[in-house]
Order: sequence, then structure tokens, then C-alpha cells
Amino acid sequence: MGINGVHTNQYSSISPPASPVAQDEPFSTYFEERVPIPDSENQLFSFRKLWAFTGPGFLMSIAYLDPGNIESDLQSGAAAGFKLLWVLLVSTIIGLLLQRLAARLGVVTGMHLAEVCNRQYSTVPRIILWLMVELAIIGSDMQEVIGCAIALNLLSVGRIPLWGGVLITITDTFVFLFLDKYGLRKLEAFFGFLITIMALSFGYEYVLVKPDQGELLKGMFVPYCAGCGPVQLEQAVGIVGAVIMPHNIYLHSALVKSREVDRKNKKEVKEANKYFFIESAIALFVSFLINVFVVAVFAQAFYSKSNMDNAMCNKTGSPHTDLFPLNNNTLEVDIYKGGIVLGCFFGPAALYIWAIGILAAGQSSTMTGTYSGQFVMEGFLNLRWSRFARVLLTRSIAITPTLLVAIFQDVHHLTGMNDFLNVLQSLQLPFALIPILTFTSLKSIMNDFANGLISQLSNPKSVSSRGWKISGGILILGVCAINIYFVIVYVTALNSVVLYVLAALLSVAYLAFVAYLVSYDCCFMSKLLSVDACSLISC
Repeated sequence: MGINGVHTNQYSSISPPASPVAQDEPFSTYFEERVPIPDSENQLFSFRKLWAFTGPGFLMSIAYLDPGNIESDLQSGAAAGFKLLWVLLVSTIIGLLLQRLAARLGVVTGMHLAEVCNRQYSTVPRIILWLMVELAIIGSDMQEVIGCAIALNLLSVGRIPLWGGVLITITDTFVFLFLDKYGLRKLEAFFGFLITIMALSFGYEYVLVKPDQGELLKGMFVPYCAGCGPVQLEQAVGIVGAVIMPHNIYLHSALVKSREVDRKNKKEVKEANKYFFIESAIALFVSFLINVFVVAVFAQAFYSKSNMDNAMCNKTGSPHTDLFPLNNNTLEVDIYKGGIVLGCFFGPAALYIWAIGILAAGQSSTMTGTYSGQFVMEGFLNLRWSRFARVLLTRSIAITPTLLVAIFQDVHHLTGMNDFLNVLQSLQLPFALIPILTFTSLKSIMNDFANGLISQLSNPKSVSSRGWKISGGILILGVCAINIYFVIVYVTALNSVVLYVLAALLSVAYLAFVAYLVSYDCCFMSKLLSVDACSLISC
């Protein structure tokens, strides 16, 4: 037993200056089951071991495929063609690096990010961080509710109204919660099945539309956007906000605890880190392909199209002609309109298969959001609610505004909520990014597995140390700059002086807390490492 009740061992010595809550026993994960890892002596690589470690990465990758991501993809394709595929690629690579840090933290310390935050931060920043992550989870949950409601409406040919689809999502989460009673591996297999449905559904649309492969490869590997303006720039920012989810970093650091790894054995820890990284890379590659399918379909079929070009919907007798007025305005699509126009141009099968893919995305994301919420609440607050009470609370918060919009407004306002929710997700990212970069860089937490950002601070003039500090600082500043731009664009479009003032005040508070969090971490690290705080100003 270590300081303040914190458990320590040779390879994970977490010793915070003050632990907000003393612990009599270590935290347990959401999963009571542990997956055993087979022995494979003197093997550089083992497929049996990779299979044993396979699961957490695919559950994590579902956040890269939620309805908010799908809507961002299709809007990117419709607004910029193939030109922003490189942004999607870069965002996915950055996401993989962050997920790697999250997995390493969980494997090395035996605790997930929320638990480490509980031990390292004092009460005020810890509570604010928890609230920010909860906002991100609720926002993601709302996107999943919207996606499921729209998918059910499309599949039922309008017989299930949007508000009815919202209500149905109240019950489906509780049904899926029973799945983990049948074993962890079966639950992971079910998530794999849902990912397969998405791949087949959106892959079918890809084959049907037959995108230009040359333009696709050019857009993916040439980081340039010829002729792009504010609309395309906004879409690029939206891709970053939709792909990299803050609560997903907390989730992944917890999911890896479901494997039996002896943290006292450095070789086992190193091996677990290797296989989890390989599995995460495979999972995110699959999610990237699915996202590319969606972007390419709408880039090929609907880029530079106007409402007048969509007159085919009127000719086919579609009941949704009111969605596409006969004018020369640019065709605007979302999850709902996307299914409609696919059905008009490529037949009813395209519409129904699209809806099945959206439904699979919404249902799978609902479950991962549930797990994220449980981990975050237990970690930050040391508060253990039953999973039903936890889901009832967050799902009620997510469903209430969504249900009101579905009843009293129309599908335009319902899908329009995704824009606001993408802004919300983007704003929360620093509150996962700053802690994970900090904690995985501390030798006092990660020992031999520290990522080098701070582990070399005993020599502040080290080239490697300076490089890591500069890279981490650029990443944080870049994310904050993207967030500010996203907020400015969104608020400006609202045309309300009151909202301008409110947004300005909230932005000041937001930036002040981000600055405080960075300075707090810098000062905390300087105390642990006995480094002059003045040398850390650049962090």
C-alpha cells in the first residue's frame, strides 16, 4: 500500500502530492471478467496473443463511427468532394497516437485516466474536468439518439415518427446492458458484428456509386484544398472535432484493464502495450475505411450539385419533395437527406441499407457511451452507481432536449443539433488531451514506459526533451485554435448579439481553465522532478 492508500509496484508508482480521496481498495473496472493471455515463449509475434488482446481497440473505434462522424463525413464529401480526405487521414493518425497513450496508461498503471486524475488533481480542477467529460458524453449520446431515431424513421418509411424513434432508444440501451452478462468476449464479438454491418452497408453504397479512385487517392495523400473557402474550412475543422473524441480516451484507458497482465513483470507490460497498439491500429484502419466510404459516396454523387439537380426525387414520386426546393442553391445533405437522395438516385435499396448502417452506428455508440460514463463517474468521484441508474440519468438528459425538438420542430432542426454537438465535442478535447499527455510523460507514474515528454527533464537542454515539449505544446495550441475557430463560425451564424456576448464570456472562462490546467500540470511536474519551474514556462 502506497501513499494515501494508493497501490504501487515496481513499474507503477503513482505518488500524488495529495490524494483527494483515500482509497481502502483499488478501483475495479466495469468488467468483472479478465481475459487470460496465452503463453508464447520466445516468439516475436503471436496471432494467438493478438487475438487474446483483440477487443478493446474495436470497442474504442466505434466512437470514430458514430452518427456525428457519419454526418461530418457526408457533409465533407458534398461540400468539398475528395479534397478533405487527407484531413480525415491525419485526424485518424493523431487519434491513434492518443489512443496509444490511453492504452499505455491503463496497462502500465492498472488504472484508467479518470482514476489517475482523481489522484493527481485537487478537488476544484478534478470536478471541473469531470463535468466537462460528462458534457462530452451527453453530447455524444444525443447524437446517437438522433441517428437511431432517423434510421428508424427511414426504415419504417415514416411510420415511426422521429419522436417515436427517440422514445425507442430509451429501452434499447437497457436491453443491450444485459449482453455483458453473457461474457466479455461475447460482448466484444457483438460489437464486431455491428462494425461489420456498418462496413457492409456503407461499402455497398461505395460500390454502387463507384467513386473516382484517382481523385480519391489524390484527396487522401495531397494535403491541399484547391478553390476551397470558408465552407470547406469549416468542414475540415468539423472533421477534427468529430473524429477525436475526448471521452474515448478515458474509455480506452479503462477497456485495456480487461486483460490479465502482470504489471510486476516488465516484459508482460511491454508485450501488452505492443499488442494493444497493433489491435488499435487495425481497428482504426477499419473505421477509417468506413469513413472514407461515406465521404467518397457523397463526393462522387453530390459534390457541386444544386437542389435543381435533385429534381429526380420529384420525378420518382418521393414523398420528400419538400426537402429539395426547385432552385439553384447548393444541395445541403445530412443523415436524413443523405438517405433520401441515395434512394432517389440509386433506388430504394440504397436508402434502406444506408438506414441500417446508421442504426448500427447509433446502437454501438450508445453502448460505448454507457461504458464511458460509468468509468468516468467511478474514476473522478469514486462513486459507484448501478449501471441502470447511471444510464437512466444520462439517457434522460440526452433524450429530453432531443425529444422536444423531435415533437415541436422538424427533421431540419433535429439534424441541425449535430452541428452544435460537434462544437461541444471539439471544445472538450483539451480536457482529455492535456491530462493524457502529462501523465504518460511522468516517470513517477509510468516509470520505464514514460513517453519521453517529461522523463528527460533532468536535462532541460536535451534536444529530445525540447522536441517533445514543442510538439505537445503545438498540439494543444492547435486544438484550442481549432476550437475557437469552430465556436466563432457557429456563433456568428446565429446572428444574435446576446449569444455573441454569452459566447465571449464562456470563451474567456474556457481559455482561462485550459491555461490553468496547463500551468497546474507544469508546476506539478516541476515539483515531482525537482526542476526549476521557470524552465517549464515553455510547456
